[in-house]
Amino acid sequence: MATIGVLHPGAMGAAVGAALAQAGHEVLWVAAGRSAATASRARAAGLTDAGSLDALLRSSAVVLSICPPDAAASVAEAAAGFDGIYVDANAISPQRAAEIAHLVGPAYVDGGIVGPPPQRPGTTRLYLSGDPGPARAVAALFDGTALEARVLDGHGATAASALKMAYAAWTKGSAALLLAAERAAAALGVHDALHEEWARSQPELEARLAAAGASAAAKGWRWVGEMREIAATFEAAGQPGGFHRAAADVFAAFPRPAGDEPVPAS
Repeated sequence: MATIGVLHPGAMGAAVGAALAQAGHEVLWVAAGRSAATASRARAAGLTDAGSLDALLRSSAVVLSICPPDAAASVAEAAAGFDGIYVDANAISPQRAAEIAHLVGPAYVDGGIVGPPPQRPGTTRLYLSGDPGPARAVAALFDGTALEARVLDGHGATAASALKMAYAAWTKGSAALLLAAERAAAALGVHDALHEEWARSQPELEARLAAAGASAAAKGWRWVGEMREIAATFEAAGQPGGFHRAAADVFAAFPRPAGDEPVPAS
C-alpha cells in the first residue's frame, strides 16, 4: 500500500481519491483554503488532511494533480522539489504537459481522465503516459478499483494529454455548439420551429441539449480553460483552433455555482 497525495480535489479528485482509499492506500489532501463542503466531501471519500502542502509532499510517494486546467502549472510549481512520482491528470494540451514535465523532472507522469467521477467500474478511464516504469506503477495503484488506469505505451511522453484533448474536443465542443445553436434560434425567433424540426429529424438532440445545459450550468466555468487548451492543441497539430475558442466563449456565459471554489493560492 502507498501514501498518495491529491492536489486539489474537487468532485473528480475526491472520487479518484476514494477509489485509491478503497484499495487500501492512504490518501492525503490539504484542507487549508478549501470550503466546508469540499472538506466534507473529502472526508466522505476517505481522504486525510495532511495539514499543509509541505507535509503532503514529504509523506507521499505519488502525487496526483487534479484541478482546473488553468491552475495546473501553478500547482506543479508549488510542488517543485517533490522527489516522488508526480501525475498531472488535468485537461491540458500536450505543450502545457511538456512544460509541466520540465518543471517536475524525470518522475513526471502525464495523465488524462475520460468519463465522469468514478463511482462504479466501466465508466471512467485514467490514461497515463511517460516513462513506462513510473506510469505502470501509477496504473497498478488502481488495480481492482472503479477507475480503470491504462498506460499508453509507445505513443510519446504527453500522449495521455493528447488523447484527452482529442476526446473532449468532440464531447464538450459539440455540447457548446448545440447550446449556441439553440440560443441563436431563440434570438432569431425560430426556437420552437427548431425544436419541432429536431423532433422530426434529430430526435436525440433534445436529450443531448438538456444534458449539455445541465453540465454547463454545473461545470461550464471549469471548461473555459479546457477549451482554450484544446484550441492550442489543435493549432499545434495544424488544425484550426477557432472551434474551441468559440466554445470557451459559450461556456464562459455560465457563472461559477455557489460553493464551487477555485484552487487555493499556494
